[in-house]
Amino acid sequence: MKLFDLSQKLGVNNFFWPYYPPFEAKYFKRKPEHGVNAQYIATSNHIGTHLDAPRHFLTNGMTIDQIPLEWLYGDGVIVDLTDEMDELAVYTPEMIEKRVEVKEGDILVLHTGWYEYGYGGTKADEEKYILLHPGAHPDMVDWLLGKKIKIWGVDAVSTDHPMDLPIGRFLGKGTFGQCDRVRAKAEKKFGKEKVKELFPEEDYQLTHNKLFPSNCMHMENLGGNINAPEIQNKRLKIGCFPWKFEGGEAAFCRVVAFLEE
Repeated sequence: MKLFDLSQKLGVNNFFWPYYPPFEAKYFKRKPEHGVNAQYIATSNHIGTHLDAPRHFLTNGMTIDQIPLEWLYGDGVIVDLTDEMDELAVYTPEMIEKRVEVKEGDILVLHTGWYEYGYGGTKADEEKYILLHPGAHPDMVDWLLGKKIKIWGVDAVSTDHPMDLPIGRFLGKGTFGQCDRVRAKAEKKFGKEKVKELFPEEDYQLTHNKLFPSNCMHMENLGGNINAPEIQNKRLKIGCFPWKFEGGEAAFCRVVAFLEE
């Protein structure tokens, strides 16, 4: 058995969502003075590799500690979409199915290559990583539900496309105008009418609002060895291991692929 870590490192230099608090860490005891090293952290849950539970968007949604353990480890697939991904790209069920068989109940990992622009990536670029990442086509919702998938994830800051997020709708409106620049890029890429078709107003936070009610949840900011040649477009075992966070709407997690040799 060979193990592949699909997780990003987590520390004070990690990229974080606009207006979300960053990861903070400090020592409150040090070995020379206290005989022990001990640290304190303060952070949002939505930084680094993490799992979003339905509670993130649903008042009475399932929390991290309520997720059945068997949902967090099992058969799955890693899908290499890198050849079709660029700034503001949209991934579809068709792209996935032409590369690998996805079975009911699989843990699904999408490798877009965008982790390369994330913290620790070979092309690290905070603005590009957060503002211009690929995202889900509207067809992904019914397809994921039809496949009875409970856990899926992507090597980007969100499963949702920037045009379905504050990034493309109101981020910096009236001040720095990031949303206006992102929308201009999207309209240049797809055309104005296609943007309206792909990202209608009612699809705001698409994969969060339409999948969490069915307990279909997702991992964000995957990375690590997700580009290992041995695991591209392969069926294997995948584990997502969050801490047992009582009442948690999300949690940091270690994501691992297990390949039989």
